[in-house]
Amino acid sequence: MNITKAEIKDMIMQLPIKEIKELINEIEENLEIKDFMQLAETGFQEWDDPEEDIYNNDP
Repeated sequence: MNITKAEIKDMIMQLPIKEIKELINEIEENLEIKDFMQLAETGFQEWDDPEEDIYNNDP
């Protein structure tokens, strides 16, 4: 699926204002979740030791 940013913008602008506001809120919530997840990943980097990866089945 190759949709350009301009095409997405055009589709969004066809929505009623209420739906655009709801979409903006959903996007903001998802971005906040992603930001928190990325921040949380930094706290677990010290535990990321390939030598201790007991679940790694690679030969």
